[in-house]
Amino acid sequence: MARTLVVVGAGPGRGMGVARAFGRKGFRIALIARTKDRLDTQVAELAGLDIPAAAFPADIRDRDALAAALAQATETLGPPDVLDYGPGPSGPITHAVQTTAASATAQFTLYTLGAITAVGQVLPDMLARGSGTLLFTTGPAATTAAPSEANAGLAMAALRNYAHSLHAELAPHDIHVGTVTLTAPPKTPEAADTLGDHYYALHDRRTPPETTLTPTGTTSRPPA
Repeated sequence: MARTLVVVGAGPGRGMGVARAFGRKGFRIALIARTKDRLDTQVAELAGLDIPAAAFPADIRDRDALAAALAQATETLGPPDVLDYGPGPSGPITHAVQTTAASATAQFTLYTLGAITAVGQVLPDMLARGSGTLLFTTGPAATTAAPSEANAGLAMAALRNYAHSLHAELAPHDIHVGTVTLTAPPKTPEAADTLGDHYYALHDRRTPPETTLTPTGTTSRPPA
């Protein structure tokens, strides 16, 4: 039976590396991001690799638009077996002393509320099926204070906490939740592919609940 991966925050680097890795394993790919033209290019690239894919443009910060895109992806490709949530930075990144309620809210909307919205859309089908994987990507500021990225760090730390809470609650239901701290984005397609293979392994092996990866997919610290 065909399986479906939905990539929320589908950029040309990490996101496409994950899409290619899962596509090579027989997954259909749903790509969600803001820019339609870029998504169309990525779908064409995957089609050239004989990977079935479709684009569902949406601004992740618009929760109604994100929910609608995920519903459309489910209708088109079937209920997602794997959710990959990993948007790139968007909006002003503020130092700690410059962080305001507005700048913090903007990052919470992107990282945390977007993730909660995405999970709310895909989790009911996973629970009904009794299987599924939720993967979330953050940066180093999620685990280590970074004064120059204070508002993003707050939001990513909240996303990491949410992922750990989901893992604890969903493991008995055979739904795997993993959080990845990516130290930097991959700089080449080859590095993105290697990274994507590691993401597939996190899904396939269903462990660990947390890991830190370098841009080439090397584990930079032992999993907790």
